[in-house]
Amino acid sequence: MTASKSFLQELNEAVLRGSPESRAKALSYATDMLIIGRYTEDEIWVFDEVIGRLADAIEVEARAQLAKRLANSANAPIGVVKKLAFDDSIDVAGPILRHCERLDSSTLISNIRTKDQQHLLAISQRTSIPSVVTDELVTRGSREVLTSVVANKGASFSDFGFLHMIKRSKGDSILVEQIGRRQDIPRPMFQQLIAKASADVRRKLEQQRPDLAGQIQSAVAEVAGSLSAKFGPATESYFAAKKAVTTRHRFGELNENAILEYARAHKIEEATVGLSLLCSLPVGAVEHALADPEMTLILAKAREFEWETTMSLLFLGAKDHRINARDLVNLREEFARLNAKTSGEVLSYYQSRKHAAVARSDRCRLPQLHAV
Repeated sequence: MTASKSFLQELNEAVLRGSPESRAKALSYATDMLIIGRYTEDEIWVFDEVIGRLADAIEVEARAQLAKRLANSANAPIGVVKKLAFDDSIDVAGPILRHCERLDSSTLISNIRTKDQQHLLAISQRTSIPSVVTDELVTRGSREVLTSVVANKGASFSDFGFLHMIKRSKGDSILVEQIGRRQDIPRPMFQQLIAKASADVRRKLEQQRPDLAGQIQSAVAEVAGSLSAKFGPATESYFAAKKAVTTRHRFGELNENAILEYARAHKIEEATVGLSLLCSLPVGAVEHALADPEMTLILAKAREFEWETTMSLLFLGAKDHRINARDLVNLREEFARLNAKTSGEVLSYYQSRKHAAVARSDRCRLPQLHAV
């Protein structure tokens, strides 16, 4: 460390008494030594002090060159790279924000919240981006930033991130198509995306994602109000169930315990009508959700149901009311990971889509379907 301190003192003289040219040379020399050497964190701290002071005393062009040299360096001093990342000039900040692995998530989030869209665009191009950072990008970023980060295979997204991107993709077929190409998009989110996609975009996604062609067709049929029912909506048993459950709802007796009671007794009509009322969704939409374990989990989480109730609904919707032990464990873990707020937002989205679709369908086909 004695040699390092002597080195620091010498370069400090260059900052205090040197010309712009001598400072630039001193900076180049210090950066060369840093990049080619192997140092402890304490020694890198010394370089942080030296290079930081020199960087403060040089012009934008020289800082930009410094940023390019440090961007891919494993020895890059933390203080310096953070200072460069927040530089107003994107020529300086860009290389650091795109490539420097020494920046942590909290620094990137702070940068997103305080700097301009060019800085956000640079962050969206990083090799790896955690979901806590993409949450900020999809919330605050411009369309260009959004398009860039969704196309980035190294970016991870939370349910909130996907949901927000879908909301912002309204009327933007290019963005809808790019979101649909992502291999990590959760199935419920993919269904929402398809619901707002144009016919042309759906055709392209079917070609690009043949593994999801069935889901695409299913989502299209769902939005068009063409769901097939396990029980006929015009049958006597359906209307009897609807009358009984609606009466309980009117008297404030329809709650989670009632749904649990129906599910345990395998009363699928009563459970479906009950969930329809509690979730403000058409009966056909709830029936479709019960046939999809992931959507069942989302509805249950949005209503803040306990696992016991959720599990009973899963068994109710399963083939022959059976689920193997391993799948049940996986479903329970997935239910625990779900966020109630995000699930509520998914439910709100489905409510708006379903009621619009049912209104169109009812006008054309069965106006008595949802009558009390």
